[in-house]
Amino acid sequence: QVTLVESGGGSVQAGDSLRLSCEALGETFAFYTAAWFRQAPGKEREFVAAVSRMGTDRDYGDSVKGRFTVSRNAGLTQMVLEMNNLNPDDTARYYCAARSSAVISTEEQRYVYWGQGIQVTVSP
Repeated sequence: QVTLVESGGGSVQAGDSLRLSCEALGETFAFYTAAWFRQAPGKEREFVAAVSRMGTDRDYGDSVKGRFTVSRNAGLTQMVLEMNNLNPDDTARYYCAARSSAVISTEEQRYVYWGQGIQVTVSP
């Protein structure tokens, strides 16, 4: 059983940056491919970014390409999402997800483990 914990959310203004982190408690996070998803009120959950076990492969949702960067930290204990040039459309609850496959996926049903989520609010 993998317990994922997100941190770093908050409220910012449009154009600001924010950094989210996700760690796997009691597990070697490097064994898992990981991803970020987000869900805004009244909307379906949306793929944001994914990173492979060693951080070598990455993928992004169209709405965040060029603004967000997903990575693993040096010790491979955390997944990090650097969010730049935020706008109000980025307001959502952001979820960390993981799966044991070596292949990254943009589909939420492919991910077995999920964090509780963390709120990001961007004001105009």
